[in-house]
This record gives sequence, C-alpha cells and structure tokens, in this order.
Amino acid sequence: MIAFVSGKVKLIRKETIVIDVQGIGYEVYTGNTFQFSLNQEVFLYTYQHVREDAILLFGFIEEQDYDVFMRLINVKGIGPKTALNLLVACPAKEMVEAIENDDIKRLKALPGIGAKTASQIVLDLKGKFVSTPSKEDAISNPVWQECQEALIALGYKPVALNAIKKELSARKDLKADEMLRLALSMIAKRNGV
Repeated sequence: MIAFVSGKVKLIRKETIVIDVQGIGYEVYTGNTFQFSLNQEVFLYTYQHVREDAILLFGFIEEQDYDVFMRLINVKGIGPKTALNLLVACPAKEMVEAIENDDIKRLKALPGIGAKTASQIVLDLKGKFVSTPSKEDAISNPVWQECQEALIALGYKPVALNAIKKELSARKDLKADEMLRLALSMIAKRNGV
C-alpha cells in the first residue's frame, strides 16, 4: 500500500493531480485540485484503492482529512469518491462535529447523501473519533487544558466537551478544581440531570 506521496505537481486535472516522485508520475485524486500549483512541492497522505478494473490513489494534505476519509469508506454505501466529495463539501472537523452531535440534517445536505446513509454514518462512526486537546487550548487557558484532560480521564468524549469549551476556556478567573466542578455541572444540565 502507498501510504504517502511526496514530490512536485506536474499536471493539474479536474479531479486529479499528477505528482512527479523521482521521475515517476503518480495520479492522485484530491478534493480540490485548484489548491495546487504547477511545480509545487507537496506531501500527501494517500489511500490506495484497488478494484477489478483500476488502482486509484486518493490524497490528503491534512492527516485529519485522511483519518475521516478512512472511516467514511467503511460505512456501507460510501465509496472513496463519495467520501472525498463529502470532505470537499464538509471539512473533516465539521464532519466529526456533525457525526458526534447526531446532526442528520447537516449530513443529509451533503452531495449524494440521503437520510438512510446519513443515519448509517452516525450509527457507524459516532464515538469513534478521538480528538486530543489542542495546543491553542493550552496557550489560551492552561486551566481549561487541565480541566479538559481531567474530564477525558473521567470518561467524557473530547468531542462532547466542545459544547462547553468556548464558555469555560474564556473563564480565566477560575482555579482547576472550580472549573472542573462547573464543567461537570454544565454537562449534567445539558444531559437533563
């Protein structure tokens, strides 16, 4: 399997780019070919799709896009080209939020996705995405970073904490134990406890 491709962009087509890797041209399907320019040095995470009549490469600049793509193609009824188109219409971060928040309406609005497939995506993928606290969180409010790590250790899903992140990361007046109590209280209210 070809895990990544690194080289210069030699051709830009409607759905693919051709990357020169030491004299060999690899044709790679990418979400938006117009984000590349000729002779640009690129590094793409790739997925090699083998079928009876073709061997195709799908490439991603960001590892998160690759990870979401790999999960999407395991959902019944979603092939690599559909998954790639989904990520063009809905970036990986938004896709994960829609899945984790059961946002069927958002998923149904994507090209080629009906109610049944949207429900299947949520059913198959909810809770499967592991996100880690970002460096931005640590810089903006180290107390929120500490609180978030404690909540994850208690078993709360990182994506579920996004609902309280904005409010709590702005609270610079709280100590870690105070923020943790407030976070638990907010989570309980959201869950109707």
